[in-house]
Amino acid sequence: MRTKGPRADKVGVVGELTDVFGGAKAAVLTHYRGLKVSEITALRRALRETGGEYHVVKNTLFRRAAGGKLNPELEELLKGPTAIAFAMEDPVSTTKALLDFFRKLRKQDVLVKGAYLEGKILSVEQVTALSKIPPRPVVLSQTLGTIQAPLSNFAGTMSGVLSEFARTMQALCEHKGAEAA
Repeated sequence: MRTKGPRADKVGVVGELTDVFGGAKAAVLTHYRGLKVSEITALRRALRETGGEYHVVKNTLFRRAAGGKLNPELEELLKGPTAIAFAMEDPVSTTKALLDFFRKLRKQDVLVKGAYLEGKILSVEQVTALSKIPPRPVVLSQTLGTIQAPLSNFAGTMSGVLSEFARTMQALCEHKGAEAA
């Protein structure tokens, strides 16, 4: 005879989802029906390289795991079979890897429903736009280059001014030395 209350395995799943969702920078919700186990394994491997994870979830268990973060828009995304790509490090690279994988797969039933990012729900179009942003290291290097260019130009200008000053002083000294002789 079964005792009332949640089963231990479900409590474990909810606990794991709570931890993953709480630590994720973004969560991209997808339809996964039609994916083979080998394809899900390949997708998980691709996402792991970007610091992401892919979980097939029961909507009811994810609702419990989301707790207070579950707003009506997120609730709307939890209809039908759901799998979630969690971006643990960089939402852009994880989203890009997910959409690239889906694009190569070419299965009509496997698609993005939307995403949860910094307390906001993103539409499919916004998720696609997010995937087209350059990865964080590229943006950082571009920003550094933008900041560094004026400083480099300034240093070059100052070096030229100092060199010109030194040549002028040298010429003045030589001119004074010639007058004295």
